[in-house]
Amino acid sequence: MKTDSEEQMCRDGLRAAKLVVVKVGSSSLSDKLGNIDFNKIKLLCEELSRLKKQGTGVILVSSGAIRSGRAVVSNFMKNGEIPRLQAFAAIGQVLLMEAYRDAMALKGFNVAQILLTWDDFRNRSRLKNLLNTLNTLLSFGIVPIINENDTISTDEIKFGDNDTLSALVTVNMGADLLVILSDVDGLYTGDPGSPGTRLISFVESITPEIERLASDKFGGFGGMATKLKAARMVNDAGIPMVIANGANFGILEEILAGKRVGTIFRPREAR
Repeated sequence: MKTDSEEQMCRDGLRAAKLVVVKVGSSSLSDKLGNIDFNKIKLLCEELSRLKKQGTGVILVSSGAIRSGRAVVSNFMKNGEIPRLQAFAAIGQVLLMEAYRDAMALKGFNVAQILLTWDDFRNRSRLKNLLNTLNTLLSFGIVPIINENDTISTDEIKFGDNDTLSALVTVNMGADLLVILSDVDGLYTGDPGSPGTRLISFVESITPEIERLASDKFGGFGGMATKLKAARMVNDAGIPMVIANGANFGILEEILAGKRVGTIFRPREAR
C-alpha cells in the first residue's frame, strides 16, 4: 500500500500539465430520457474554457450522439441493430455539436468536430494527418471535439464507449493527462451504493485484484472495465489518468490543482 505522500506527489505533478484529454460519457451530458441536457453542456464548457484561459490545451472526447439521437426518434427504439444505432448517431451528432458550439462560443472559443474509426489509428498516413490536424487546431486556440464515427463504423466491438478512443488520442498526441468524467466518483472497492464500499483514490498499478473490481457489476459496454483498459494504455506510455465525477462542477480545475478527487492511476514511468 502506497503512502499518502506518494499519491500527493503524483497528483502534484498534474499541475504542470500543458495538454489534457477529457473524455465525457453520455450520462454526463443527457437527462434520464436521453435528451441533451444543455445545462450540463454549459457547465462542462465553462470548465473547459477556464482551462483554456489558464493556458492549458484541451481535447474533448465526447460520447452522447447515439443516446441523444435515439431520444429524438424514440418510436424506432425497437432494437439495438447496428443500422439503427448508426442512424441515431447521425441524428444526435448534429445536436451534440450544435450544443457544444453555442456553449463554447459564449466563452469566446470555437470548436471543431473530428469523427474517428479504428482505421484512423491503424493507417500510418491517416494517423499522421490526424495528429497534424489536432496540433493545428490547438495552435489556433480551437477546442477539438472527438467522437467515434458511429455512422459508418460496423465493428460491433467498437472503441468501448470512447474510453479506448480517448486513450488512443492521449497516447498518440503525447498529452500530459487523461481525465475520464463519469457518473461515479472513481473506482470503488465494490458497488458504490453499498454500505462499507470505499473509493480507491490512488492506483499504483493495475493488478488482477484491481481488474476484478471492474468485472460483473461494473463490466459491460463503457463500464469500469473499459476505463481500466484506457488507464493501462496511457500508464504504459508514461501518462497519468484520473476517473472523476463529471457532475461535480469545477472538478477539472481541482484535478489540475493536485487536489485529492476521483481515482488517479499512476503511470508506469515518469515522463
